Amino acid sequence: MNNRRAFLKEVFLWTGLFIAMVVFPLFVALAGHNEEYRGFWIEFGVGLGFIGIAMMGLQFVLTARFKNIAASIGTDALLNFHRQAGYVAYCFVLGHVVVLIAANTEFLSFFDPRVNAPRAMALVTVILLLTLLVALTIWRKELRITYERWRLSHAAFAFLILFIGLAHILMVGFYISELWQQLIWIFLVGFAMAMLVHIRIIKPYQMSKRPYRVTNTWKVSNNVWTLEVEPVGHEGIKFEPGQFAWLTIGPTPFSTQQHPFSFSSSTENTDRYRFSIKELGDFTSTIKTVERGTRVFLEGAYGAFTLNPSAAGVFFVVGGIGITPVISMLRTLRDRGDQRPLTLIYGNPDPESIAFKEELDQLEKELNLDIVHVLENPPEGWTGFEGFITEEILTAHMPENTGQTDYLVCGPEPMMDMAETALRGWGIPVYKIKSERFNIV
Repeated sequence: MNNRRAFLKEVFLWTGLFIAMVVFPLFVALAGHNEEYRGFWIEFGVGLGFIGIAMMGLQFVLTARFKNIAASIGTDALLNFHRQAGYVAYCFVLGHVVVLIAANTEFLSFFDPRVNAPRAMALVTVILLLTLLVALTIWRKELRITYERWRLSHAAFAFLILFIGLAHILMVGFYISELWQQLIWIFLVGFAMAMLVHIRIIKPYQMSKRPYRVTNTWKVSNNVWTLEVEPVGHEGIKFEPGQFAWLTIGPTPFSTQQHPFSFSSSTENTDRYRFSIKELGDFTSTIKTVERGTRVFLEGAYGAFTLNPSAAGVFFVVGGIGITPVISMLRTLRDRGDQRPLTLIYGNPDPESIAFKEELDQLEKELNLDIVHVLENPPEGWTGFEGFITEEILTAHMPENTGQTDYLVCGPEPMMDMAETALRGWGIPVYKIKSERFNIV
């Protein structure tokens, strides 16, 4: 009951705070506003614009990696919300333009270079950049744009959009003619932009004071490599099993080459940290070539995909590389002598793709652990489950104490969607189901 209350409290707190921050500019605009009423659709269109630019500003806050927010919500959930909120903000800004022009065609003059060339160019630029920003987010992989280039352009486009948006609001000035109103808008937009400085400059500077070096790399399956690092001149960072860190490989943390990877080591080993990474043809394919002694930097730890110490048992549903945060949990539980009942449903394409196969066999003996392997392409003579993880497989291994067990799901999205639906169908409360999606970037 306490977990349920805490979960609902967090949901209502952050949802309410987000909504309050989105609508706050409307109250600033209306406070002391004595201009003539211009009709519902014009006022509605203006309101869409205020909300749209407010949501754009909040996008910088959502990606600033504040640990208190990420710890309660989960970084993957937070960044997925950031993505969806960005689409909504785009619709609000576009709606602002469309509704105003539909209500009064005189607003077309804002885009007429003969009336005001700088203003027209700026507003057209905003619409184009917004559209490009959304399109590149949706089709980045199809367009074969590297994550690093997308990340850099994404930040630059958003910064420019917000700056032009603020300039547009101040120049129109219909609802913020008072100096105090203008100062509030300048402060809010300035604060949002400062979040970009925080994540691109301040955090890398802090990381530069706490370097790490690579101690070893080795292969754990046909396409997964483990990278081991150790702190240099400092005590390292503390993390909970299941969390992740942003990893930068190279001589400086001031790089766009920064990626999130789950810890795969036990939290009981604070001398060295391990990250097990699947080759996907991009930056990840270079992990196997990283030499010993290479300088690296870590930022973290982040994530809410962690063990609940009060849970009577844990039911894992894992696919492929989703095993990385789970192996950290299993190693930690072993090192702590924890013997609570554990079930691991683990799906892979074939036996060669099973990461940590030998170690999992040993952990099954050392822990109160039951491992169920599911193979899409099993070898001849395979007696286990074939194909994909299904609801029937989950049901066949349902824990006895379902109400006191926690459920952790990590892997490909179709598998996760199926598992979450199945678990909710069992009547498992949503606050007892934790998911980690690896598509946050």
